[in-house]
Amino acid sequence: MKLLTLQEREALRESFRPNRIRILFVGEAPPVSGRFFYSANSGLFRAMRDVFKAVNPRVNDDNFLRMFQASGCYLTDLYPKPVDHLDAKSRRRARVAGEELLSERLILLRPKKVAPVLRAIVSHVSNAVSRAKWRGEIIELPYPGRWHRHRAEFVKALEPTLRELFPETSSRRSR
Repeated sequence: MKLLTLQEREALRESFRPNRIRILFVGEAPPVSGRFFYSANSGLFRAMRDVFKAVNPRVNDDNFLRMFQASGCYLTDLYPKPVDHLDAKSRRRARVAGEELLSERLILLRPKKVAPVLRAIVSHVSNAVSRAKWRGEIIELPYPGRWHRHRAEFVKALEPTLRELFPETSSRRSR
């Protein structure tokens, strides 16, 4: 696996930015492993893809990122550099520093909804939302992680919102 530089990672992320953002997912930071959602090789990518597949049968492994984009979804990070290798104090400092960056992104991107994808960053996302004077719904999501229970909580929390994005598939499934 080729590790992307910060610039390469952000260029790849930007290539999937929708014109109108309906849901801005916010992760803590890219992992130190080099895996990356938009490289289609992270655990968050697989979890998100699986929820999209459950809601919309047209989503598959090959088209997920384009369907994610076409539905108005976008993933950014609170902090641009990996933090999962840092001690707790340094990690908290990075999260606080990320609040200013995220508030600037909120002003620029103007999403309809914001969804932090880790409970530990909800307060930081809320601080950024206040700073940006952004108004909209915040959807708190647990990180899907590697445990089945966490993945099930993630699906349960996200599925109703995704059904709003794909009403044509939701009505067919409820018959």
